Amino acid sequence: MDPVPPGVTTAAIWQGGSGTSLQRVPVPRLGPGETLVRVRLATVCGSDLHTVSGRRPAPCPSVLGHEAVGDVIAAGPGSPAEPGQRIVWSVTVSCGACARCRSGRSAKCTAVRKTGHEPFDGDWPLSGAYAEHIVLPRGTTVAAVPARMPDAVAAPAACATATVMATVQAAGPLIGRRVLIGGAGMLGLTATAACLDAGAAVQVIDHHPDRMALATEFGARPGDDGPVDVAIDFTGSTAAVSAALARLDVGGILVIAGSVAPSPTLAVDPEQIVRRWLTITGVHNYEPRHLREAVVFLDRTLHRWPWHQLVDDPVPLADLASALRPPPTRMLRTAVAP
Repeated sequence: MDPVPPGVTTAAIWQGGSGTSLQRVPVPRLGPGETLVRVRLATVCGSDLHTVSGRRPAPCPSVLGHEAVGDVIAAGPGSPAEPGQRIVWSVTVSCGACARCRSGRSAKCTAVRKTGHEPFDGDWPLSGAYAEHIVLPRGTTVAAVPARMPDAVAAPAACATATVMATVQAAGPLIGRRVLIGGAGMLGLTATAACLDAGAAVQVIDHHPDRMALATEFGARPGDDGPVDVAIDFTGSTAAVSAALARLDVGGILVIAGSVAPSPTLAVDPEQIVRRWLTITGVHNYEPRHLREAVVFLDRTLHRWPWHQLVDDPVPLADLASALRPPPTRMLRTAVAP
């Protein structure tokens, strides 16, 4: 028997700063293509930390949280999921019909909406994962989670891992290539694993000793001054991007994925781009296929790398404020279990 959808649920409403309040919220009747999910575990992405610290603008009040895993409770007509499934879901919700969607850039849909980024007083109040339930609108991509995969491994697939899949695709074929990863946070460490898995030789640069230790445990080596074929930056630092660009060998590719806030201008010498035949590209969010690829990648490498050890033990929803902080040493994500 399918679970009966609740009439109300509990959500942590972000009120600005680090303040949240638990409120009872009505669960709406599902429309065509919509899905109701009971959140099992939500991991705290760095962008939410930027929001509560004031570094990133966001609607307020709202229900934050976009990196999560949960069980489908109910599904409207045409929903991509079925009751009883354990799933992860996309950050972006696209229309599927505009020119950007048709060209394969649905993450930049002209009418894009985002889970965990919508106003609570709008038409999608239960948009975030820091709640007992979340409503997924039509246009949300979902991916089923294999039974053997722990929640702590599955949840980051919805943002960090899927974004890495997009950056690795942008980097091109990697077998035998020399890859430099800038930043050893959740994305950088995941990219390290993905590039090693693709047959690359990987080096990582990060100023945090514990994160560098994790990167070496994953199989990377510390960065040196030699040339590289591919550089992927997750730091968001213009100085780090500039240094990576300078190290590219002829035909090199620079993928910038961490620069998601205003920063100093990057100085680029057009002659060097031409003579060294360089490519500079950016990646922001990901496409539906990348979410599915993320789940497959994590499942395939479940025992190769200790993914579950990168997420701290979850706190209850009532203690969300304690999770909205930088993770403890050697952890890359804090977590909430609503």
